[in-house]
Amino acid sequence: MIKANGDPKFIPLYEALASEVRWRIMDMIAPSEMNVKDIAAALELSPSIVTMHIRKLEQAGLIDSRRIRLNGGTHKLCFLKQNNIEIELPSASRTARIREQTISVGHYTAFEVYPTCGLGTHEKEIGVWDDPRYFLDPERVHAAILWFGRGYVEYKTPNYMLPDETANSIEISVELASEAPGLRDHWPSDIQFTFNDISLGTWTSPADFGRAARGKYTPTWWHRNVNQYGLLKTIRVDSSGTYMDGERMSDVTIEDIQLEQPFWTLRFTVDEEGANVGGLTLYGSGFGNHDQDIVIRVQR
Repeated sequence: MIKANGDPKFIPLYEALASEVRWRIMDMIAPSEMNVKDIAAALELSPSIVTMHIRKLEQAGLIDSRRIRLNGGTHKLCFLKQNNIEIELPSASRTARIREQTISVGHYTAFEVYPTCGLGTHEKEIGVWDDPRYFLDPERVHAAILWFGRGYVEYKTPNYMLPDETANSIEISVELASEAPGLRDHWPSDIQFTFNDISLGTWTSPADFGRAARGKYTPTWWHRNVNQYGLLKTIRVDSSGTYMDGERMSDVTIEDIQLEQPFWTLRFTVDEEGANVGGLTLYGSGFGNHDQDIVIRVQR
């Protein structure tokens, strides 16, 4: 028996069932196996058309076949593989609940940065560029963009999950890019992502973007020859591993990242020992091409 639900892997099964011809084929071979030629003759269809239907039923796991030698030729005999299908439909009790938390770019709780570096709000620059002291300026909480050549910034956010709740996955979404003096179409930078002191993996940003165009949301007063926009990247951690934009990033699972802690810690690092030390630019709402801050989504 097949037990199916809303998982995309069952789509071929549902597609296979959506055909009167394929239902008739299953009805014919249920009592005893038949070859494709006999099925085609009974249905008054060409063998090539029947073969196509047979293939869909096989891909869905509903029927199977075997080949035998008979009367000097090879015959494909088809037989029914399943007797029952159980389909579990969505229910209110199984609907995933998603909690979304945002962190402003300027609300970091720890840092160690080295030039080139700086911060900016929606209205102005904060302090003097390339002076890490301004990363402690009181106005830094209003920052909507920050950048540095190497080092890290770290954020903390409350864990709002109840004691009896379990997370199925967690996603971190952020717009980011490299940090070059000025703008560079080719300026690779290895950016490491850490959650609760567990390294999720490293992504190589290809460039410090902006030579071709301004950022969609970047303020008009912002300098044209520096950071304009980044790429929106989404990291997902679930029971099978860690993925960036759907591609596997590491073997770290949701069980590894200690979600039971009262506060969660997220760190972005450009290690001076990395192969590509090309800096980091973080874009918040009101800057770049995506009007958002750092977003954390928890699916329970």
